[in-house]
Amino acid sequence: MHRLLTVIFFTLVFLPAARAQFTPDRPENQGFDPVRLQRVDAFLQGLVDDGVIPNAQTFVARRGKIVHRGTYGFSNLEQRTPSLPDDIYRIASQTKALVTVGLMMEYEKGRFLLEDPVAKYIPAFANVRVVKDFDATTKEYTTVPAQRPVTILDLLTHTAGIPYDLPFEGREELKVPFFASLEDESLEAVVNRIAARPLLHQPGEKFTYGLGIDVAGRVLEVVSGENLNDYLQRHLFAPLGMNDSHFYLPAAKHGRLVSLYSKLTADGPLTLHENATYRDFATRGAQRYYSGGAGSVGTIDDYAAFCQMLLNGGTFQGKRLLSAKTVDFMMRNQIGEAEVWTREDKFGLGFQVITPESRYGDQATPGSVTWGGMYCSEYTIDPAEDLILLVYTNVHPIPQYGEVVRKFRILVYQALVK
Repeated sequence: MHRLLTVIFFTLVFLPAARAQFTPDRPENQGFDPVRLQRVDAFLQGLVDDGVIPNAQTFVARRGKIVHRGTYGFSNLEQRTPSLPDDIYRIASQTKALVTVGLMMEYEKGRFLLEDPVAKYIPAFANVRVVKDFDATTKEYTTVPAQRPVTILDLLTHTAGIPYDLPFEGREELKVPFFASLEDESLEAVVNRIAARPLLHQPGEKFTYGLGIDVAGRVLEVVSGENLNDYLQRHLFAPLGMNDSHFYLPAAKHGRLVSLYSKLTADGPLTLHENATYRDFATRGAQRYYSGGAGSVGTIDDYAAFCQMLLNGGTFQGKRLLSAKTVDFMMRNQIGEAEVWTREDKFGLGFQVITPESRYGDQATPGSVTWGGMYCSEYTIDPAEDLILLVYTNVHPIPQYGEVVRKFRILVYQALVK
């Protein structure tokens, strides 16, 4: 009963203030069929009921008006704690767009050029080498010098050849945190170790998803003179009202972080994630490592404000962070003939660009941008439809990742009728 009263109080008293940055509207006023939009609720509640996910949150806004905001399931399954709209989620690789925007804010100040060598700002990248031959049996490899320097553009487009995992056993002193760390690490030290590892291919050669944005986060520190945490808090989160976005949560917010679960097989149960770093990095440990590639947490409403800023051409609630020209530039193909995996999509600066040939974007208008995080969250920004849509849960691994994020997007678009 106490929990029920808390939910009611939160809904009636707290939410209007928390959502003041967006105005709810009737779906039909913004071109959505409200009956068809109910399919989103049935789908996500069904995933919760079937034990596919523990919880979910949605946020859909058109022309800056909220047309769908859903909360489903439990933030903690063992305690049967109902999900609340202000729950905080691990957003993993959605952090990449935040750091990219921060770096592009400094770009607009003339602090660097995208074709600048990374070594100009991080000297450890001065003499990078590239894997030439690799023996999968012996794990032995040879390297050759890079044919050209790694550039900041390479970092932002994942074409630098900097992977998450090396296909061979590296030296102990070159090991780096995979996404986050409980240890007493610094971004500067980790990036210097990344620079000492060989690239998987020549810079600019192809799309290789990995630690490039972590390196870009260090570039941002150097050109701005601030650590990554302070920079994002001051120049991005505060202006956008993203008050619940952090690398490490203040103690008062620990209880709002949803529990992290695993689903090892499609038919298997949800179990509490066994990796303590993934579970707890935001609430304990040394809390000094700011992973620009995957280390932040926040509410879905916070990230919706960020998406709306991009959709608005760099401005939100009277605060301009980027020019419309810069946002347009970021949303263009920046990888030439290369493609994002097998999706037949392109990559801009910070996110995937959906093409007419997309094998991932479904009904999203070509030119829309999207990306997600490994804990199963995703956003789509569709400028042609003046639309943003986000869905969050926290499960890793989850065989049904595509079922959650893509079917959600499909169900939103099938309800958009004019």
